Amino acid sequence: MRTVEALSGGEWVATGAWIDVHDPADVRTPFARVPALGPEEVTRAYDHAERAFDDWKRTSPFERARILTGAARLIRERLAEIAADVTAENGKTLAEARGEAGKAADFLDYYAGLARQGYGTLLHDARPDTRTHTQREPIGVILVISPWNDPLITPARKLAPLLAAGNAAVFKPAGETPLSGLHFARALHDAGLPAGVLNVVTGRTALIEDALLDDPRIAGVTFTGSNAVGDRIRRRLADRNVRFQGELGGKNASVVLADADLPAAARAVVAASFGQAGQRCTATSRVIVERPVYEEFTRLLVAEVETLTVGPGTDPATTLCPLSSPRQRDSVLADLDRAVGQGAVVLTGGGADTEGERAHGCYVRPTVLADVSPDTAIWREEVFGPVLAVRVVDGFEQAVEAVNDSGFGLAAAVFTRDLAAAYRFADEAECGQIAVNTTTTGWDVHLPFGGFRDSGTAYKEQGEEVLRFSTRVKTVAVHFGA
Repeated sequence: MRTVEALSGGEWVATGAWIDVHDPADVRTPFARVPALGPEEVTRAYDHAERAFDDWKRTSPFERARILTGAARLIRERLAEIAADVTAENGKTLAEARGEAGKAADFLDYYAGLARQGYGTLLHDARPDTRTHTQREPIGVILVISPWNDPLITPARKLAPLLAAGNAAVFKPAGETPLSGLHFARALHDAGLPAGVLNVVTGRTALIEDALLDDPRIAGVTFTGSNAVGDRIRRRLADRNVRFQGELGGKNASVVLADADLPAAARAVVAASFGQAGQRCTATSRVIVERPVYEEFTRLLVAEVETLTVGPGTDPATTLCPLSSPRQRDSVLADLDRAVGQGAVVLTGGGADTEGERAHGCYVRPTVLADVSPDTAIWREEVFGPVLAVRVVDGFEQAVEAVNDSGFGLAAAVFTRDLAAAYRFADEAECGQIAVNTTTTGWDVHLPFGGFRDSGTAYKEQGEEVLRFSTRVKTVAVHFGA
């Protein structure tokens, strides 16, 4: 079994207590372990971050950029090794893991570039002989909590901008998938990131939660995960002057209008729904189809789903990977059972896939459900698995109403040849990400990302928008007259 240490104060550390890491393709034997750090080690990580921040915020942005660019180069050089660990601990296919590693490097490159750009604005001043400007400054020590579903790209999305802006960080990766985040930290460490600027804490949340969230030196918390945990963190921070950035759940819908290219729409919906076994916050989980094309589109959709090949991420033939843990598999299976109990009809899939060696993994068959009522749990609650529910509507207005009839508002797509309908949908769909004739997933590093309603907080991720979370604005007026 491999042993991978945590990072604190520029040193790779362990304590003697360990957390096992399993491959969801075969959970019988762990393949790696990471330290189960305790509250004292968490507090020590904050000590290191506090000290390092004072120097890092004064470090030339050109030097920060050099380090981020160097880390991006190292990730690309180590891409095969990193992707293998992403697949091993998360289950996603090697193609998906390689894409994730490449995008993580892209985030570092992009924010290295932004670090070199302007950091304020020159403003007119009504007073004579006075020139006023704003300047952006880092906010301090930021706690980063990342999920298991995108264990490398989410840390990259969060850490690259806050480090580029001059902040320090304490980073808690998900217990199921810690190796990916540690690869990211190692690339930064090896590229010359000063000791203590980034500290990685691996441990059991129940034992270190208080030390992680209650430290008085925290200036901000950025979290990606479930609404239940996000809401608990938000309440815990409510009476403190601590910023909270939350990227939470989604129940994303794709609308197929009667004039759509139906085969292309079916392919796009399947890609959006079943990539990473549906374990994406932006995955399409609801499909809303105009009545004239409902039967034809459903037939095409089912046929496309049935071409998917279930298997381990290491098999090049696999197009649908296992779910990331037994707990996640069992949760999805329970959601399926409840949906059928509430009247949904299984058009294809349903249930666990336990054929041959898959009996030892976390496999769920790709599933399409029909006859789904808008009041059922499968239509309203996030499943986070390879499950797609289909409903029929009469006309554009009903389609938009169905999209918006949700507590979430992350992503939505429309498939149509009508440009007016496409722009109208973009205006009326109450989601942070809108796609036209393409998938709800897959956004470039420079594009702002985040949802409305219960899908997240007002602080966006990606692009320049994310700097609103990790920087503060100072206004400076200079009188230069006599």
